[in-house]
Amino acid sequence: MAEHHSGPVETGAPMDYSEHEKTYNFFLEAAKFGTLFCVALLIAMAAAFFTSAGFFTALVLFVLLNVAGFVLLR
Repeated sequence: MAEHHSGPVETGAPMDYSEHEKTYNFFLEAAKFGTLFCVALLIAMAAAFFTSAGFFTALVLFVLLNVAGFVLLR
């Protein structure tokens, strides 16, 4: 039925901390710019649907917000 093991569970290779740091930094950058994209999209959608700005003005606003956010968050 149940096996009883004694000793350490993990006896594999040592942890690669530099690779963990790279992955974590990539995750932070992806989360930051993903949030920027979503916020810019919501602002542009609000401008298009709730004002008389129209689709193309909202599209330009979306692009400008993304560019400004990218420059500021770099």
